[in-house]
Amino acid sequence: MVAGVSLLLRALPLLLWGCQDAQPTQHGHPELRQEAEAFLEKYGYLSEQGSKSPASDQFSNAIREFQWVSQLPISGVLDQATLRQMTRPRCGVADTDSHATWTERTSALLAGHRAKTRRKKRFAKSGNKWYKQHLSYRLVNWPERLPEPAVRGAVRAAFQLWSNVSALEFWEAPATGPADIRLTFFQGDHNDGLANAFDGPGGALAHAFLPRRGEAHFDGDERWSLSRRGRNLFVVLAHEIGHTLGLTHSPAPRALMAPYYKKLGRDALLSWDDVLAVQSLYGKPLGRSVTTQLPGKVFTNFEAWDPHNSQSSRSETRGPKYCHSSFDAITVDGQWRLYIFKGSHFWEVTADGNVSEPHPVQKRWPGLPPSIEAAAVSLEDGDFYFFKGNRCWRFQGTKSVWGFAKLCRAGGLPRHPDAALFFPPLRRLVLFKGSRYYVLARGGMQVEPYYPRSLRDWAGVPEEVSGALPRPDGSIIFFRDDHYWHLDQAKLRVTSSGRWATELSWMGCWNANSGGALF
Repeated sequence: MVAGVSLLLRALPLLLWGCQDAQPTQHGHPELRQEAEAFLEKYGYLSEQGSKSPASDQFSNAIREFQWVSQLPISGVLDQATLRQMTRPRCGVADTDSHATWTERTSALLAGHRAKTRRKKRFAKSGNKWYKQHLSYRLVNWPERLPEPAVRGAVRAAFQLWSNVSALEFWEAPATGPADIRLTFFQGDHNDGLANAFDGPGGALAHAFLPRRGEAHFDGDERWSLSRRGRNLFVVLAHEIGHTLGLTHSPAPRALMAPYYKKLGRDALLSWDDVLAVQSLYGKPLGRSVTTQLPGKVFTNFEAWDPHNSQSSRSETRGPKYCHSSFDAITVDGQWRLYIFKGSHFWEVTADGNVSEPHPVQKRWPGLPPSIEAAAVSLEDGDFYFFKGNRCWRFQGTKSVWGFAKLCRAGGLPRHPDAALFFPPLRRLVLFKGSRYYVLARGGMQVEPYYPRSLRDWAGVPEEVSGALPRPDGSIIFFRDDHYWHLDQAKLRVTSSGRWATELSWMGCWNANSGGALF
């Protein structure tokens, strides 16, 4: 728990009983005044010199600044609402310069000078940004109460939240080797200084360091969850990742980067201020429009996981990892053997559903990065095509056909495609991105004329699919999260749908899910 908050918590009932008129605490509760000073000093509102000057106005000014950032009535008085706000669990990063940077950014926005916001960075010191746009990360450990696959899924989604609205790209680094950003769970003092020591549930749940230290620390004793109950880890992850990118706290209503963590709900996870702040550092997504922000309620994969369901926990220890979370990409070869990719590994699944052990991606396809976004095998020549960001690769067996990654934007291909498919009737590769699809010319990375077209051509297929496969019977299977859609190729419309891990035996997950349904 945050230093200086424990006494405030113990004295809160007394204050609520004795301060009906919201009088300043120094009149009747000097201990609370001292503890509040310690809190304000810790979070950057009060200098050490000012906190030792009881006759000065600095304490009242610090209270006003804290009330402004916390969206409370500004009185300069340590009243009931202000004291209660100080006792709430929050981010351990100081709120330094929030008012000044907010004023600069909103003034520029209202004046229409967007170029000015690019110069007015939302951080306190110069140099606190990454000077590259491709960043690697590593999840060092995770809470023992949560399964690793669910936590990794939450981490990936949290990074994706920021890459959707900026020019940044993220990929998970291998277990060995360097990583730009490291996420670690600690207990108690972890050599960050006593002010940053964790002390169990409540108080400061996490803290992070601005670039280029690249670290975010989380309280290992907190009662983390991936549902709307308890301390939602996904929201805290996304917030602290914002700090590792160089963002400071925001006073904007419903901002993800507010000092007190946002709750999952119907509104978008990132506020306009969050988007403007990250774009002021790294620019807009290159070659694509900003992805529509998803509301918090859509993260059903996290919300549906029940930590009290022991049967579900046992089932997650069996079978390949992709069966219990999701995959990055999927494709099939001419022998109807599946290749399922997740992180730095892939699995092979035979036509009858027998699944291999995980294999390192780079051992099979040297030079291919982890966490690819789309893959397809040409059923004419057997070549593998991979896509990530604005790059694409072509392999004949284990040998790169081009010798290096190509930049695909020149051919009109979408950046960050959702899925790739070899479509037998056209004998072409098809890429899917959001609500549109792209047909590529044979043998090259060039979009055919009159494309992209609307996904409505494939009636019933959802937007933002994660994979697409041709099947021996001529149908096409589309995937998104834990669901699949069966498309009748002759009718070009969806005729059925369901959950792939428990209903499609050829995905290699039936044994893993024999004890219960996935998610």
